[in-house]
Amino acid sequence: MKPLRMLLFATLVLCLALGVASAQTWTRLTNSPPANVGAALVLTDGTLLVHAEQQNSANWYRLTPDINGSYINGTWSQVASLPSGYAPLYFASAVLPDGRVAVEGGEYNNLQAQWTNKGAVWDPTVNAPQGQWTTVSPPSGWGNIGDAQSVILTNGQFMLANCCSKQQAIADKNYVPTWTSTGAGKFDENDEEGWTLLPGGKVLTVDAYVNSYNGTGTNSEIYDPNSGAWTTAGSTIVQLWDSANGCGGQGSASYEEGPMVLMPNGTVFANGANRCGAGHTSVYNVSAGTWTAGPDYGCSGCPSNLDTADAPAVLLTTGNVLVMTSPGVFGNGAIFFEWDGTKLNHVPGPPNAPSDSSFVGHLLMLPTGQVLFTDFSNDVEVYTPSGNVLTNLAPSALLTQAVLARGSSFTLFGYKFNGASQTVAYGDDYQAATNYPIVRITNKSSGHVFYCRTHGHSTMAVGYPGPTYTTLQVPSNMETGASYLEVVANGIPSTKYPIAIQ
Repeated sequence: MKPLRMLLFATLVLCLALGVASAQTWTRLTNSPPANVGAALVLTDGTLLVHAEQQNSANWYRLTPDINGSYINGTWSQVASLPSGYAPLYFASAVLPDGRVAVEGGEYNNLQAQWTNKGAVWDPTVNAPQGQWTTVSPPSGWGNIGDAQSVILTNGQFMLANCCSKQQAIADKNYVPTWTSTGAGKFDENDEEGWTLLPGGKVLTVDAYVNSYNGTGTNSEIYDPNSGAWTTAGSTIVQLWDSANGCGGQGSASYEEGPMVLMPNGTVFANGANRCGAGHTSVYNVSAGTWTAGPDYGCSGCPSNLDTADAPAVLLTTGNVLVMTSPGVFGNGAIFFEWDGTKLNHVPGPPNAPSDSSFVGHLLMLPTGQVLFTDFSNDVEVYTPSGNVLTNLAPSALLTQAVLARGSSFTLFGYKFNGASQTVAYGDDYQAATNYPIVRITNKSSGHVFYCRTHGHSTMAVGYPGPTYTTLQVPSNMETGASYLEVVANGIPSTKYPIAIQ
């Protein structure tokens, strides 16, 4: 729990003069959002749903790419606000397989620390384009949800943690929801831990030892949806949660951790927080079920205590993982790295980096292969990575018809629709996985880009070759004529399939 961390956002700016590689670029959005924003999700129609942070936290905004498909030149509109009395910060979130958005809990409600058990689901098809939020009752007996983690399991069910206990629950696939308790055998409380979906459907977490303090603890756990139980996944070798062991001990421990990202090579890159020095990293080999210590954070001219306390990370289309770090636990002066599977490479940061702490950052993979960055300000940036896209991860489609009618709906079959990873990681305060298919159509003559709305995905399994399918709806305002259709998974597009819009 971090009831004082909002005050840290106003702490002294650190000015850092650092040598970095410069091939990567950051670009500010042409149009600033109407509020300071943070949590962001990619909707299945290619638009973004973005949350107002630190003020008016019941408000949400939609970022729509321009007619040429550019998010940098996109436009903002306000959608429906959350139900009365619910205005959370640091909450569980997910895009459901039917295209709706679930938001659960919050460490703050109406800017007051209370670890609320409120929740709501947003349906973009009701009262469009504003959509509609509907209140969701918590699992029976849950007084808290708080800054809880969540995950969409491979069968499409939404799994949610209670931040302040060992409880987890699963909502029915249609997210009415009817909640079912799960998670027998959990070692410690869910608080501060993140969940990473693995190939095959299991879920990995690193224990944070909240209310189970062990200054040298390094346990990790695996959840098996078939048994509904947790078992140990072994020692992470190095400590990834902040125990303050050696610099204050239990009384100084924040219990924070960093993000964990599944990579295409079948490893999970896990990041740590460390009040006593540089943050550690560790790599989990999924097939072997073993951990190997990775490098600590650091670079020439960097502070010696960089770590990833409540930090964002994202798997890039190049296969590297972009990670945001900052000094100590919630210190200002953010520094960015790309993990290439072997080493940590220091890369440029956005303009606000010197005044940012890792916990204010959010990284979101866009359908263009670029990354959206928000930091509780109205300066929203887009990161364009350098390097070659991993085309072997590209989805493919099996088109059963080459002529599509505007406003029509049909089932699209294909392969690799869910990508190799959830791609986006943070932990217990923010989840925005993008392991679902996005479909865009580009008019051959004008070059104008239109996104279809997808829903009813056959699976949410990461690293699954297929076959899979989804239902898509062709926009009614689509330009007619010769066009190209692409399926995008985690920012990586399929080949361009020639079609005609009728």
